[in-house]
Amino acid sequence: QHDLGAVYAAETGFQIAHDPDTVRAADVAFVARERIPPEGEPDGYWAIAPDLVAEVASPYDSATYLQAKVADWLRAGVRRVWVVYPDTRSVVIHEPSGRAITLLEDDTLEGEDILPGFRCPVREIFVR
Repeated sequence: QHDLGAVYAAETGFQIAHDPDTVRAADVAFVARERIPPEGEPDGYWAIAPDLVAEVASPYDSATYLQAKVADWLRAGVRRVWVVYPDTRSVVIHEPSGRAITLLEDDTLEGEDILPGFRCPVREIFVR
């Protein structure tokens, strides 16, 4: 609607490290329009990190696994990682500074400088 960029689902890979090459896929990833190459999307995986990543924690994901995944994304240059926890109906926003902000059902998730104008009550994320 606002032409801010493109959203990708889990089948899209992003190269987040070299030597060894490491490709990771997010549950949801956003790449800002100005970072999409003029020739368009790559045929294979992206050679850049997305601007924003959202991961949905499963009951089988350990805290260590999720922390490592978030750290990988942030080291690769992702500007924000949102981890959605269905069990606790919360979202944790991770920033490159190391700051982590927990939002509960009565809070609102905002896109800030990455997705200006995006606002979603956390409660609505969990509506069935």
